[in-house]
Amino acid sequence: MYIYPDNLKAKATLWLWQLRDIGIIGICVLASILSLTQAGLFPPLVLTGVYAFLTIRFEDTSILDFIRYAGAYFFGSQQFYEWRLTYEQKEKS
Repeated sequence: MYIYPDNLKAKATLWLWQLRDIGIIGICVLASILSLTQAGLFPPLVLTGVYAFLTIRFEDTSILDFIRYAGAYFFGSQQFYEWRLTYEQKEKS
């Protein structure tokens, strides 16, 4: 008997990251180390560390996902509010 997580619909993870994030972090670490050794630039290594921290996953969500959802809610879409007095509310007052 084999038990598969989420009927094979779960994304592949390794430690606390998805495999896609580990690939991005690995490439960024290599580029950051190259820029540190060749040009003496330290900020790319810091940005890679920040990205690695923001993509840590707990219970299938990360801080970066939350920031994306908040940005889409507050800045990406127009909020529409409509206030009106309905007939039932008018009778009560």
